Amino acid sequence: MFFRERFEEMSKIAHDLFDHPELGYKEVYTKKVVEDFLLKENPDAELEHFSATGIKTWLSTDKEVTMAFIAELDAVYAPTHFNADPETGAAHNCGHFTQITTALALYAYLVSSKAYEKFDFNIVFVFVPAEEFLDLEYREKLRARGEITYYGGKPEAMKLGVFDDIDFAMCVHAIGETFDKPTIEINCDLAGFLYKYYDFEGKAAHAGFDPFSGVNAYSMSNLFNVALGFMRQQMDDTMLVRFNPILMNSNMSTNVIPNKVRVGTDLRTRTLDYMKQTAVKLDKAALGSAMSLDGEVDIQTQMGYLPFIQNRYLNEFVKKAYLKNEAVEAIIEDRGGIAAAGDIGDLSFMMPCIQISYGGFTGSIHGDDFKMIDEPFVLETLPGFIADVLEEMNGSIDRKELYKRSYKEYEEQILSIIES
Repeated sequence: MFFRERFEEMSKIAHDLFDHPELGYKEVYTKKVVEDFLLKENPDAELEHFSATGIKTWLSTDKEVTMAFIAELDAVYAPTHFNADPETGAAHNCGHFTQITTALALYAYLVSSKAYEKFDFNIVFVFVPAEEFLDLEYREKLRARGEITYYGGKPEAMKLGVFDDIDFAMCVHAIGETFDKPTIEINCDLAGFLYKYYDFEGKAAHAGFDPFSGVNAYSMSNLFNVALGFMRQQMDDTMLVRFNPILMNSNMSTNVIPNKVRVGTDLRTRTLDYMKQTAVKLDKAALGSAMSLDGEVDIQTQMGYLPFIQNRYLNEFVKKAYLKNEAVEAIIEDRGGIAAAGDIGDLSFMMPCIQISYGGFTGSIHGDDFKMIDEPFVLETLPGFIADVLEEMNGSIDRKELYKRSYKEYEEQILSIIES
């Protein structure tokens, strides 16, 4: 009943956020919407701020175990989306705006009912910026100024100690499919990825008068692309390998042999070990392509996000809640994994995490036509279902099933990947 009564308000907030998408570390409008709502519902709330737009607020601190409910604030750069911001190109075609409404509705319910007081674990809400790995030139400027260390919002929050006093975490995410009935998904793992930069270098020369004196860096990059095409046959399908090489920058002219070309690609895999193996193969292909045309290549590696292995133990409580909830009519629990990635994978290195996915949308996720079509399910049923999951967890969390690693251990893991 509570969530039905708050439906109209949640709908207004959802449409407001959908109409005001913002890129990572720039979510100023979104931050204010969240802050205003939290303080309206709980004037005594203490809001901790981090990473320019991030917010952390506790409901209780007196229990030995703490759960974080996480919502992501940012949008995608998608200037051709039908509702993109005409100035920034940002668009909410990944559904993060409904993560926020889910968190706000759940927060309002817990404050109003005081249900959290009977839970044997604390609850803290964390609104995190910059989940999408994009707008990299801007984020590199932030890093150069010492304002951030990581492009991703969760790794940055981990570095800042935001998650040090938390034991496990839950988040939700839209599914990029259209369903004919209210649907959730559990146990869907995500790939991890790193980013590779290949700077091919040759020798400039007049393309008409003296091409024989030149060394064509663009041709090296083309040869590299061909090598990657043939290499796909060698990839293990079960490892969800993906790479998507693009020209990052070039200043080519038809009358000059190109002497500098940068190729950038992500490399996605299901496991870190296979990521390392595949990265070596990509590097060999680049070195061979440059060498065969008498050129050189400089290789740089940047870590993206770690693979996300959903915590099966915690998802058992989601399944129990689903079996008791008639409003959620279908569940997907056997997909296994997809090649999409998210920085929840990094946080799951530190502690057990789950991500409950949900339908209610149509169009291609990250595409030009993505939008919400089932508001009652997304804005009313879903937050109520999450409240049911918390009830299932209450009194049943086995601390032996939880684990905790430090930020230092995470940092060492990232360095080992890059150095390898």
